[in-house]
Amino acid sequence: MMRLRDCHNFSDFRRMAQQRLPGPIFNYIDGAADDEVTYRRNTESFERCDLVPNVLRGVSEIDMSVTVMGQKLAMPVYCSPTALQRLFHHQGECAVAKAAAKYGTMFGVSSLGTVSLEEARKISSGPQVYQFYFHRDRGLNRAMMQRAKDIGVEVMMLTVDSITGGNRERDKRTGFAIPFKLNLSGMLQFAVKPAWAINYFTHEGFKLPQLDEHVDMGGGTMSISHYFTEMLDPSMNWDDVAEMVRLWQGPFCLKGVMSVEDARRAAEIGCSGIVLSNHGGRQLDGSRAAFDQLAEIVDAVGDRIDVIMDGGVQRGTHVLKALSLGAKAVGVGRYYLFPLAAAGQAGVERALEQMRVEIERGMKLMGCTSIEQLTRENLRFR
Repeated sequence: MMRLRDCHNFSDFRRMAQQRLPGPIFNYIDGAADDEVTYRRNTESFERCDLVPNVLRGVSEIDMSVTVMGQKLAMPVYCSPTALQRLFHHQGECAVAKAAAKYGTMFGVSSLGTVSLEEARKISSGPQVYQFYFHRDRGLNRAMMQRAKDIGVEVMMLTVDSITGGNRERDKRTGFAIPFKLNLSGMLQFAVKPAWAINYFTHEGFKLPQLDEHVDMGGGTMSISHYFTEMLDPSMNWDDVAEMVRLWQGPFCLKGVMSVEDARRAAEIGCSGIVLSNHGGRQLDGSRAAFDQLAEIVDAVGDRIDVIMDGGVQRGTHVLKALSLGAKAVGVGRYYLFPLAAAGQAGVERALEQMRVEIERGMKLMGCTSIEQLTRENLRFR
């Protein structure tokens, strides 16, 4: 079995998580939609871009801080909100909040998070994002925003690419669902990882605090898949979002924007930022990688709105390439989820420290002392 000190990159953390987690849970994190083409392309897209360094620039002092949607971050990477974190490790979002606070960066809590917004806010006074979905019940949408405002959440992040769930075939093969409805194959995979079961059942019971008052997840009456198909509103349109932006009256971000037309609409209705994202390849397979789409989005709206991206980021050099194209910051998901599953807070901290060191080293080798010095002159595409 691997130990945390043996983990030096994304692949190491992934392998350690795979050793610890039952197969259905590992595949929930690791899997994507359909043939998982977009999932693979997300990382491959960075490989078609080369860095062109400058030398003799005097790089003894490095400043990697950025300001995005009015939030000052000590590093240009933040922990994207993701669902079901306490399923991977009992510390869940608490571990991520503590690690993000230690490294002076932003983190987020999902509507499908397993720790409440209030608990996360107590852990970290750093910039906090609340990622939520648009429900058929407009009153529920307003109540969720008000709850976030009442506790001082800085940024609202509306996910707009998930009006229905993606076709995640790995989950179908094991019967993975919340609440658990595993088939025989899935149950057998849980049986061979008793350490995970002991950890899971000897700590606080699994729950979804953001939805507790609104969704009955017990007794098999409501599953995550039914949540997407029954509670979310596929008729959501730009007028609906514009109303939410007006109601929030603060930094408001759309996650899942991929076209120039949509980026311009987001700027027109008053959004503070957009996240170029294909949901880690978990929604529309065959969709474009965010990094490949980044330049034309920045050229279209980068002077009006903060452009962020996520998807496939595994190295500090990936971050430097995105920043050179004009991204204000870069979100990571699996990059910290595998370390979380492998070792809780210590794992997330090790991953963020490795990312910080890689960005700092990369900036020195590029001849840049601040993020502003990273430009498209530093890049060449094959």
